[in-house]
Amino acid sequence: MKIAIFTDTYPPFINGVSTSAFNLVQTLKAHGHDVIVVTPRVTDGKLEYKDGVIWVPGLMLKWLYGYRITNIYSRKIIKMLKDFGVELIHNQTDVGLGQFSRIAGRQLKVPSVYTYHTAYEDYTYYFVHGLMDRIGKKAMREYAKTVAKNCTEFITPSNKTKDYMRAIGSDIYVNVVPTGIDFSIFGEDKVDKEKQAKFKEEHNITDKTKVFLLLGRVAKEKSMDYSIRGFAMYLKKHPEVDAKMLVVGDGPQKTELELLVHELHIADKVDFIGKVPAEEVPFYYHLADIYTSASITETQGLTFMEAMASGTIVLARFDSNLADTIVDGQTGFFFTDEQSFVEKAERILSLSEEGKKAIVDSAYKTVDMYSIDKFYENIMEVYNRALRKYW
Repeated sequence: MKIAIFTDTYPPFINGVSTSAFNLVQTLKAHGHDVIVVTPRVTDGKLEYKDGVIWVPGLMLKWLYGYRITNIYSRKIIKMLKDFGVELIHNQTDVGLGQFSRIAGRQLKVPSVYTYHTAYEDYTYYFVHGLMDRIGKKAMREYAKTVAKNCTEFITPSNKTKDYMRAIGSDIYVNVVPTGIDFSIFGEDKVDKEKQAKFKEEHNITDKTKVFLLLGRVAKEKSMDYSIRGFAMYLKKHPEVDAKMLVVGDGPQKTELELLVHELHIADKVDFIGKVPAEEVPFYYHLADIYTSASITETQGLTFMEAMASGTIVLARFDSNLADTIVDGQTGFFFTDEQSFVEKAERILSLSEEGKKAIVDSAYKTVDMYSIDKFYENIMEVYNRALRKYW
């Protein structure tokens, strides 16, 4: 099959959608399909085709993680897709390229599959800055219903998003297809021990240091301040423990969080690593004793599963979206506030080797449901259903 993937982020850009799109492309190619990706350039420049990717020029939105917004139509790209012989379009995005994908589907007379990755209602403050937020959220709900209705097949990565679509009044058929993960890259055997030892020396991490990891986009909706405050409370209660928190990633809230750790008097205990290449992400999971996240805006939560695949115990703020993945005390741990963060961190760090192994082994079994092979099987069912509607 010849498939075009439209996505607003793609490596080297790092976030959940980028990872999801990349994993999709790789597994489709591995199974013999021809794939062409349409995505914004990461730098200024002209329209360019290279190694199966059409890099589209766009306007950078510095206030929105450096995303680039593109035009909603390009005659040149339509011709490229036609020459490619595209049989199906799978759209992962909205705005410029998202609108273009729908136009391209109609013009080329091919089915259009849409994956709803982002709950835009949780991001309205970037556009209205607190003013008329209620109106902004209502507009996002209407938008979600409209785009769902105008695609051949609609995908969400989790039941949480499916429930959301029902709650806002959408009655379209929803395919729940969790994003697949190539877990092989997170194995212990992939760790560069020499590099790890050097990093530990540079960051004053000894064999006794308990490492807490925050990883992802450093932005308001990720609620990293919850975990940082919980960590500060843990340190206050346990001054005898050698502990450090690593914050891996970049984004608009970084300066605010740097000020926060100074206010909490834990600046010497928190290292901001900044943005790292996607291929280096597993390195940081293996450094950590605890991977923690307080985000409740995830449509699936890939980082939780990546941490679990790395054998790192997860401490997550409770979200119904994670109920199928994290069973408290069995495959990971939930916290609800700073106090419960401390209590669960204490419990994790007091685990015996046997207790830790039991949780890690249970986590491995859970994340196996999200293997790249199962993802491929599920996505092909959706594609074939979409194609049948065009027979």
